[in-house]
Amino acid sequence: MKNKKDITLDWLARYTGTDPKKYGDWILLTNFQNYVEKFSDEFDVKINGLGGPMTSAINREGLSIINFGIGSANAATIMDLLSSIRPKGVLFLGKCGGLKKSTDIGHFILPTAAIRGEGTSNDYFPKEVPAMPSFKLHKYVSGILVDNEIEYRTGVVYSTNRRVWEHDEEFKKYLRKVRAMGIDMETATVFITGFANEINRGALLLVSDTPMTPEGVKTKEKDAEVTRKYVDLHLKMGIEAMTRIGDEGEKIKHFTY
Repeated sequence: MKNKKDITLDWLARYTGTDPKKYGDWILLTNFQNYVEKFSDEFDVKINGLGGPMTSAINREGLSIINFGIGSANAATIMDLLSSIRPKGVLFLGKCGGLKKSTDIGHFILPTAAIRGEGTSNDYFPKEVPAMPSFKLHKYVSGILVDNEIEYRTGVVYSTNRRVWEHDEEFKKYLRKVRAMGIDMETATVFITGFANEINRGALLLVSDTPMTPEGVKTKEKDAEVTRKYVDLHLKMGIEAMTRIGDEGEKIKHFTY
């Protein structure tokens, strides 16, 4: 256990419950267990890691899904662990709050960049380094959405470590000032740690609430409604994108600077 690969290879198995050798080239990430359960039901495969910090499942073609939990620290952890197997691409299926009137519940956001308000990414690069997805991966996901005639938004999202901020009017003024389209806790971290670990990465976010107004704050009932109406489609788009890019997509090369 003297180098990063030895550590991360051992920990990937321990954290996710899956033998690293079984992971394929394309991986879906989420922080909701019902996504893993739906994936398991879709492909009739077992869920690994139950009772541990993360869960995972792999279909017979090698497409994988991992629930890494909530928050930027967990997002950084899974991306570091995945560096041991060097997947060709990772797509984060997350939920976000819509910050603009043009982003309503049920919309999809394909982020062009993320503002690094979460702090975790500072351990990887200076703040001046932008948190961005891999363009070719997002280009392919965009094509899948268009083929399925699904409306989506592009723009910048803000990632924060603050889970409870909806009462803070000063913070909401700041969010308006930076012109972010959505807010979540993990996207910036996934982008930066993917860049640090030379992993091609992207995110397809589902707008699950509109927290800039009191009536738009997520509740248990509203979250259940979002799950019922939109989660199946969200997962379907992720599965289709990562399956097809593996079969027919153009090669993605990671460039460093």
